[in-house]
Amino acid sequence: MINNKSVLAIIPARGGSKRIHNKNMIDFNGNPLVYWSIIAGLQSKYIDSVLVSTDDENIADFSRTLGAHVPFIRPKSISRDSSSTMDVVRHAVNSILKMGESYDYILLLQPTSPLRTYLHIDSAVRFMMKKNANSIIGITEIEHPVEWSNILPKDCSMVNFISNKNDGTRSQDFQKRYRKNGAIYLCRTDLALQHNSLVNIPGTYGFIMDRFSSVDIDTMDDLFCALMYKKNYDKFMIDLNKKI
Repeated sequence: MINNKSVLAIIPARGGSKRIHNKNMIDFNGNPLVYWSIIAGLQSKYIDSVLVSTDDENIADFSRTLGAHVPFIRPKSISRDSSSTMDVVRHAVNSILKMGESYDYILLLQPTSPLRTYLHIDSAVRFMMKKNANSIIGITEIEHPVEWSNILPKDCSMVNFISNKNDGTRSQDFQKRYRKNGAIYLCRTDLALQHNSLVNIPGTYGFIMDRFSSVDIDTMDDLFCALMYKKNYDKFMIDLNKKI
């Protein structure tokens, strides 16, 4: 709780995954992937409850052993590849509301961001209060200028791929741009439900995170890179903590 406002962390962790089989329970540095988001939520100074929304009994049982709240098994109807994040959020909020629980803010913590820690969470919550924001989204600087990207035809022709004015321009000469990193979505509960979104809400601000902590595991390549990062994580965090 912060400023007498309660915060519910929702961790969406379904059992199925196409790109990485059973992704949320895959080993990541000695623990299942979902472990890292649960622990980050539980260690936060401002989170009142960490709720795991899952359709999988094994994930549910494991989450409970860590101290997470798993008051229901998510219906299969909103546990498909086509199910939206807001389907999951709305179901979770409405389910606990029927149990007599309500929270002022929702914090969505996706398990695919294992290098996001409680330090980022607490900093994001404080940033939200400082800005008097309705929503805070984790973002990170893009790796390469968007001016260097384009669609590619079937024959792989590079004709007009990069405009003449950008040809030969150094990367540091382009304006900085940012992207959502998927690590933090913090929003007023009422506005999330009203707008059916955690992003497209008036009064939304970007919470800038470093690329290291912004890793998002979607493929085996992502997993491999994240594990390489994790090997040097403790040393990195000692320096990073001084800046958060």
